[in-house]
Amino acid sequence: MIEITQNPILPEAAINGVRKNAYGAVIAYVGTVRDISHGKKVLCLEHQDSLKELARKELERIAGEIQVKWSLDDVVIFHRIGKLRVGEILLVVAIGAPHRQEAFEACQYAVDQFKQVAPRWTTEVTAEDR
Repeated sequence: MIEITQNPILPEAAINGVRKNAYGAVIAYVGTVRDISHGKKVLCLEHQDSLKELARKELERIAGEIQVKWSLDDVVIFHRIGKLRVGEILLVVAIGAPHRQEAFEACQYAVDQFKQVAPRWTTEVTAEDR
């Protein structure tokens, strides 16, 4: 399941979306807006709403690759767009799997892939920009 929203993200909703009795592992990653990036003070992140469909396609691609590579069907990715302040949740990835190793690997893969494509629709606003 992929969700792109301007509303605050609840990690519990992502986790509950991948929990099953057959699974021994539920791994979740919660990414937040940090206050320093590349030595600069971050004021906020801004996501271009016009690129929402690009973001959706990229996140669906990532989830699809996880399903193929690890044979995992329970993948939830929530991504928040709009103007996000320092400390707010930007991304939640939750993976449900029979075993922890594949869940950890799949979650790491999802986050790494997100970090590669997100700069296309994300602007980091720093104190130096204002």
